[in-house]
Amino acid sequence: MRTHYCTNLTSANIGEEVKLCGWVDSYRDHGGIVFIDLRDRTGIIQLVCDPSFDQQVWEAANTARSEYVLKVKGKVRARGEGLTNPRLKTGEIEVIVSELVVENEAAPLPFVIGDASVSEDVRLKYRFLDLRNTESFAKFALRSKVCVAARNALDKMGFLEVETPVLTAPTPEGARDYLVPSRVSNGSFYALPQSPQLFKQLLMCAGFDKYFQIARCFRDEDLRADRQPEFTQVDVEMSFCEQQDVMKVAENLLVEMFSAAGFEIKPPFEVMSYKDAMELYGSDKPDLRFDMAFVDVADIFARSNNAIFSTPAKDTRKNRCKALVVKGGDLKFSKREMQSFEEFVRKFGAQGLAFIQVKEDGLKGPLVKFFEQSEVDELVKRCGLEVGDVVFFGVGTKKVVLDYMGRFRLFLAEKLGLKDPKNLRFLWVVDFPMFEENEDGSFSAMHHPFTMPRNIDEAELEDITSVAYDIVLNGVELGGGSIRIHKNEIQQKVFKLLKIDEEEQRRKFGFLLDALSFGAPPHGGFALGLDRMIMLMTGAPSIRDVIAFPKTQKAACLMTKAPTEVGVEQLRELGIRVKEKEHH
Repeated sequence: MRTHYCTNLTSANIGEEVKLCGWVDSYRDHGGIVFIDLRDRTGIIQLVCDPSFDQQVWEAANTARSEYVLKVKGKVRARGEGLTNPRLKTGEIEVIVSELVVENEAAPLPFVIGDASVSEDVRLKYRFLDLRNTESFAKFALRSKVCVAARNALDKMGFLEVETPVLTAPTPEGARDYLVPSRVSNGSFYALPQSPQLFKQLLMCAGFDKYFQIARCFRDEDLRADRQPEFTQVDVEMSFCEQQDVMKVAENLLVEMFSAAGFEIKPPFEVMSYKDAMELYGSDKPDLRFDMAFVDVADIFARSNNAIFSTPAKDTRKNRCKALVVKGGDLKFSKREMQSFEEFVRKFGAQGLAFIQVKEDGLKGPLVKFFEQSEVDELVKRCGLEVGDVVFFGVGTKKVVLDYMGRFRLFLAEKLGLKDPKNLRFLWVVDFPMFEENEDGSFSAMHHPFTMPRNIDEAELEDITSVAYDIVLNGVELGGGSIRIHKNEIQQKVFKLLKIDEEEQRRKFGFLLDALSFGAPPHGGFALGLDRMIMLMTGAPSIRDVIAFPKTQKAACLMTKAPTEVGVEQLRELGIRVKEKEHH
């Protein structure tokens, strides 16, 4: 039906007869000549329907309206002098139409294609119309290229693409599972996989050596701008490897994926320990496009004559005293504005936010009076303070201070315009804690209980680190992974520390433990969040913009009305009865 896509035509095609197909983007009648902007997935070209050239074409063109589907035949010609459109890729040419067929009409539109002011709910309800926007298409064209690049890169490195089950057993760790009732085993359920983690380890036990999959994953958790209930990850596992081997594969893969999107990145990436990331930036995914690292001032604050500062500063195991210097900040923020910053940090548990301004005649601020001159001088030296700077202080329990100061650092960077989207700063965060404490005082594995510990015999659980690593880009976690436990004696130590007895081990992980008992090789891997990566590559504000048919923040599809109720008969086959809703 077509010889070209619209924007594949250039001045080099002038004089050629072409066939095009697409939708009416806009329609204009100028002095009896009808001009139609024809749009296909590549963009727009102008059609000219002149009654003096072909009366039938002109009559057919007069019936066309927005989003009508057309097939046309015509000759490419240069636009008249002064009539070019530099905003269009095809702005120097047009097609004088000799044949025009209205292939299909369109009902009146609920919104204009490409109108950014339309609410997201309306656009998601009519997602098939929203995707007609060539800007939307460009995101998915890029996504496709990136996926092809990932496959080619991993294939070149000797990885085998293997599909793992979508209907599997419920997992005891991580987020909530999406459950699927079994018709043939009433009362039993499959789960949709949160990741292919256990299956890819089984493939290593099977001797496949190198595996990958562009895998669909499902998690029933609360949603945010960068989360969806179903998402895609590039999943990789390899045998006979150490952490450096896995990281090198991930870096090579990212080079190829980002190259396909038009970015040049150069490994090796910077490496930082989890401990340093938290202590310096208050985040396990620090944004390194700007500095503003925290300065530890606990020893100085311990000598303060105000107990509000000195008491927590003396217990550095539980508490933190951090200074955050903003170079030239006193010249950029008013005192009133700096005082208002306290409202921001209070949302995240801060009791307050003290600050000191560096003026020509010395330090100014209520905090100064609580220190001797020697402490003030030491503070200036340690923080590298100069005239025009301002320094903010966070004091309190370790977890709370690191959290709100980390958020405050990003908040200030946004205000100061320090987040350059063209500056790609990749970072490996390594040596994560093996265990994390729950609210009830118990401990669980930070990643999963099959992550290899680095120092399993430490006296304190919180001091045990793991051979785990996350890849971070500009403050966003792109993915991560770990070296897995392949020896039974280490696995049993981890289970013992997690208080998982043998009966619970068999019930939860029996099939994997069996596989590991039959000569499991050393192995490890990683997964990259594809949707999040494409969001960063395209500069999209939400992950929903790079998923063809996304869900809302309530995990609903406004287009198909999913999730929806089903008939009683179908529920009966599944052995399910829905409890009647209570009416108040």
